[in-house]
Amino acid sequence: METPKYYEFMNPTLQALREGGGTLTNEEIVDAVVTRMQLPDEVLERKQHGHNLSEVEYRIAWAKSYLKQAGYLTQSERGVWALTPKGKDTPSINEHAIVTAIRKAYVARQKEKSLSSAIQSVPEEAVPETSAAEEIEEELSWKQQVLDAILAMSPEAFERLSKRLLRESSFTQVEVTGRSRDGGIDGKGVLRLGGLINFQVVFQSKRYAGTVSAGIVRDFRGAMIGRADKGLIISTGTFSRDARTEAIRDGAPAIDLVDGQELAELLKKYTLGVKTVMVEKVEVNGEWFKTI
Repeated sequence: METPKYYEFMNPTLQALREGGGTLTNEEIVDAVVTRMQLPDEVLERKQHGHNLSEVEYRIAWAKSYLKQAGYLTQSERGVWALTPKGKDTPSINEHAIVTAIRKAYVARQKEKSLSSAIQSVPEEAVPETSAAEEIEEELSWKQQVLDAILAMSPEAFERLSKRLLRESSFTQVEVTGRSRDGGIDGKGVLRLGGLINFQVVFQSKRYAGTVSAGIVRDFRGAMIGRADKGLIISTGTFSRDARTEAIRDGAPAIDLVDGQELAELLKKYTLGVKTVMVEKVEVNGEWFKTI
């Protein structure tokens, strides 16, 4: 089975959000869309070339970006996606019409800005990239740079980075245990909520570009039981669908999972090796000069 095209994920994404009450996180959207489309494991395990994402995750990201450009979705600074009134009122969409409309709008903007005389001779339908595509590529590009830098670190350095990240996230008494044959436990800490409640947390740092399996989650849970209230696995890679299901299995202590994309976002949030640079934008008001 071939991986569906990015536009084929548009309607399932909208449907997933409607069934989810209008708002979902990236992870929840992917899980809901994969379940709705009944995609087999052989498709889910395919990696996107040049990115630490599966082809499915990559193409869903494109679908969301196009839907955002078309006015059906919005995204908060915390990464939560929501239906707009337009998205709520539209039962289904014509994916090809959306792609065509956004491409035409992109060409029109480029002509207006006169950035390139060559683009004026290019038919709208032939333009492969749009502002929607540029937006998602820019986001994935900086995240991949973060992950590439982490993958170049030693395992010990990544454990120290995890320790620093937890401290920035309001954990105290964070230690890297570094014990061998400790069931995958790399460290521990205390999370205090509201200044009243403490949770003993153990964590595991998985520094590789692969997919974390359900077996790793089960083994980690076995090691943490009786030693902590919560478990956390931080990975530069991704988690399989079975691993995510195992992490929240009924009757077992829940384990929180942080994948590579979420890790990059957290490092950006706490400005750990990542910072946002504001670029100056100059706009010329031609009408003002006519008033002189």
